[in-house]
Amino acid sequence: MKPRNLVAAAIAATLVLGPLPVALAQTHAHGHADVPPALTLDHGKRWQTDAPLRKHMTDLRASFAKDLGRIHDGTLPPADYARLGATVEAKVASIVDDCRLPPEADAQLHLIVAELISGADVMQGKAAGAPATGAHTA
Repeated sequence: MKPRNLVAAAIAATLVLGPLPVALAQTHAHGHADVPPALTLDHGKRWQTDAPLRKHMTDLRASFAKDLGRIHDGTLPPADYARLGATVEAKVASIVDDCRLPPEADAQLHLIVAELISGADVMQGKAAGAPATGAHTA
């Protein structure tokens, strides 16, 4: 997949709940099913999302959209990566706070939240890696 499509794919995966690796599973707890080791479909169909999750993910996508060109051509300054990483963290916090998904869908969301936080940490220099790689991960 082309780097330009990685961010779009990661964001789309959040809405579709397609496969992404696991990194952080215990972001929030409210008595739901265990977090599965990999994303799965809901009996062959997309998991249902709710309005708050769709809004937060749409906002997150918009945050990335304005910087995509500079991410891909390698001209986004470190401070802007840090800002973008902080935006991802804030949106993830909102997603977690507003989570009202059924337990099975929530468990799948944990996998995506893990990927977003992983990318945000790299963009902010909290984890090893190139900031652009973190942007492609988030």
